[in-house]
Amino acid sequence: MSLKKYTGSCLCGDVKYEVEAEAESFYLCHCQQCRKLTGSAMASNIQLAPADVNWLCGESQIKRFDQPGDRTFTKVFCSNCGSALPYINKSGNSLVIPAGSLDHQIDIAPEVNIFWEDKAEWLELGIEARKCDGFDE
Repeated sequence: MSLKKYTGSCLCGDVKYEVEAEAESFYLCHCQQCRKLTGSAMASNIQLAPADVNWLCGESQIKRFDQPGDRTFTKVFCSNCGSALPYINKSGNSLVIPAGSLDHQIDIAPEVNIFWEDKAEWLELGIEARKCDGFDE
């Protein structure tokens, strides 16, 4: 694998970053903790080899939450808008980029749905629901 540049930002634009690292995997996690952390049906995370995040702006806006306990869950986010941002996991062996924080298309697709048994009971119904290009009026 080769190094790729990833650039992204938070919703309000206060925090911007770039990372140059080697992609290892792209997974969708359906566990209860990831659903709570994202407020959605799943977390969409790109896992990369550990690398430094170059914070282009807004580094002082960044907050980190590490959930205590046996299973390690981390959320790094903009303290202004709450958007998820990249972080090195607690064990230090991976850089995790929330895919939704990227400002560009990527050439890697999700490879696996992890903790599928824990998925939101409405997930598959939502995928099958009617599709619209905007708000349905």
